[in-house]
Amino acid sequence: MKEWKGKLGEEEYIVRVLTLEHLDSILSLQQVVLRTMESDSFLSPLTLEEFEDLLARNLMIGAFVDNELIAFRALALPPIDDDHLGYDIGLSKEQLEQVIYQEITNVHPYYRGFGLQKKLGVIVMEILDASSYTHICATVAPFNIASLKDKLSQGMVMGALKNKYGGMLRYVFYKKLHVNRTNGENCLEIPMDAIEKQQQLIADGWIGTAIFQKENTWYVVYEEKGTYI
Repeated sequence: MKEWKGKLGEEEYIVRVLTLEHLDSILSLQQVVLRTMESDSFLSPLTLEEFEDLLARNLMIGAFVDNELIAFRALALPPIDDDHLGYDIGLSKEQLEQVIYQEITNVHPYYRGFGLQKKLGVIVMEILDASSYTHICATVAPFNIASLKDKLSQGMVMGALKNKYGGMLRYVFYKKLHVNRTNGENCLEIPMDAIEKQQQLIADGWIGTAIFQKENTWYVVYEEKGTYI
């Protein structure tokens, strides 16, 4: 099975598709990451059963240093139900079969600061570019800046801002695979904490395409969506 290699400082890492034999390492790493999260609302941990399902479908990749799992990134094939993220971005029921999710990313605290989450994201997109899926979706909490930047770096856009997962506010990100998006002509810069204003813009056909900080305030850049769906 294919492997990807790189360096974190002086240490070499190897990325592989994960299997059920890595389950204990995955659960252990998730617990380490949860203990270091700034906010409990930033990460929705997966259960043993959810990890088993992802591994059985070959939907997880992991980075190893000296055979120790230091990071993983997961995709997921979601059930077709009323909570499907495809509905949130305006897809029809017939399109949902071709949607895949970015499920979760965990990086050991010791290896943060090397851009490993982004490196794994590049590999994920390489895998998806060779697939038949048409859309990839993900959710991120407002002000989870690292994860917001990660999704935007992959060319994903914010297509919704609403309560998900039992009432937790989330941006719904998506990317149309195998298609290059063109930048819109009109842009608006909205403070990230202006929730209702952002929700109204999205309802009016705008998408979030970037974030930036100015004078200690985070802003989201919105562009008109046009035909990008």
